[in-house]
Amino acid sequence: MDELRVTELAFNILMRASKGPARLDDVAREMGVEPSSLMRTVMELSSRGLLEVDKAVESTYELTEEGRRYLSIGSPEARLVKLLAACRCSPRPDEVAGRAREVGVELLEGEVGIAISNAARLGLIEVINGRVTLRGGSGGDPVRAALESVARGAVVDDLPQLIRRGLVRRRERSVITIKPTSMLTELLGSGAIKPARLVTALTSELIRSGEWRRVELKEFDPSVPTPILLPIGRHFYGEFIDFLKEIYESMGFQETYGPYVELELWNFDALFQAQDHPAREIHDTFFVDAPRGHGVPEDLLKKVAAVHEDGGGTGSLGWRYKWSAEKALSLVLRSQATAVSVRSLASRGDGEYRSFTIDRVFRPELLDAKHSMEFHQADGIMVGRGLTFKHLLGFHEEFARRLGMRKVMFRPSYFPFTSPSAEIYMLHGELGWIEVGGTGVFRPEVLAPLGIRESRVLAFGMGVDRLAMVVMGINDIRDLMSANVEELQRNRDRLVRALRAMA
Repeated sequence: MDELRVTELAFNILMRASKGPARLDDVAREMGVEPSSLMRTVMELSSRGLLEVDKAVESTYELTEEGRRYLSIGSPEARLVKLLAACRCSPRPDEVAGRAREVGVELLEGEVGIAISNAARLGLIEVINGRVTLRGGSGGDPVRAALESVARGAVVDDLPQLIRRGLVRRRERSVITIKPTSMLTELLGSGAIKPARLVTALTSELIRSGEWRRVELKEFDPSVPTPILLPIGRHFYGEFIDFLKEIYESMGFQETYGPYVELELWNFDALFQAQDHPAREIHDTFFVDAPRGHGVPEDLLKKVAAVHEDGGGTGSLGWRYKWSAEKALSLVLRSQATAVSVRSLASRGDGEYRSFTIDRVFRPELLDAKHSMEFHQADGIMVGRGLTFKHLLGFHEEFARRLGMRKVMFRPSYFPFTSPSAEIYMLHGELGWIEVGGTGVFRPEVLAPLGIRESRVLAFGMGVDRLAMVVMGINDIRDLMSANVEELQRNRDRLVRALRAMA
């Protein structure tokens, strides 16, 4: 049998494979190199019939940043139980974070609601007359125990719940296994395979010395995959936002813009949200430590004050309190994109037009898989004399169709600035019904101070981040802003598949 010369690297791989099936990462570890440095040689050996190459996808689970935090200090519900046992008290929910600081338990404002909900579900606490009361012993911390198991590489029964809570994420990676072929076994058995020095270029020196007879000249194999060079492109989430903008513009909407730092007047008061509304508390709004705003017409301030105090001639009773212009002129980070829509109404007044905005809003949320302190909202208005609530519902049905959703459903709801109002649900092919936003007809208390007397205004707002996560099958909101190149490409592929499905 003719002698077969291979490179020393290829010879070592073949000798390892001859002992039985082996994972490529194990082979690389034994040789002290990276698996990627062996791939080309493995594929060449496979094309020559010496190796079988099997590819599979393996799922692994790892703790998220939030999961590592829970592993370190315990779950919120366990920390709540620890707090109640230490202080021997029954605080109100809004007192829990303060009591936790007093006894040295780390429990943030944004975790209190999660802690109370989960602890009550587990029967560890109960809320009596608005106070959180400990029912029994601690019962350990099953969440922390499960996270410890996951960190060790074990698969636990609570894995789906841990993933939903954003404490664990699943990672998929390719696993390559090499196996000897019958040809390799035969050649090794006869001693026909010999290692040789690899030479990539035949030089005159090799020819004159005769050394060419003792080296392995590297062949060029065009069938071997080459490294993929990813072209520079737009961020996938930016492309998704552009896709939404194209839908709105194709339906006759004009894009509008507004400032991030906003007057409370436009963010709340002009939307008929009372100045003592819970959404205007420090745990729901970022307040800006800066001089108060100015340049608002005195006449507008008087009209907004009137609708808040007694309805301002709209037929409403208002909120029946003394409205403060000083508070209305305070600065906040915009917490809802509706502020942009109400600014558009103030500048354009009566008429027939449609406008929308897709931009960032800010709220003091605790960062986890489903929440962020900075996220995107879509908000829009349709202004005209003959518009009805049925027109609004029809618009959402058409928008859902263009977005590739099967159906749209509406559920009656309440918002301070619209009536009637509804929550919007869209039917996703795999996830079923999902809530995507709210919609309604602006109340007279919103329109009258802006000088809109003859037109009706249909309004809507949607969470763009949530919509993107549903459309692309992303489970963690933080992945929308990932800087990981592999994650970016994976999410870009998801977007391409989603857009093709919508076409």
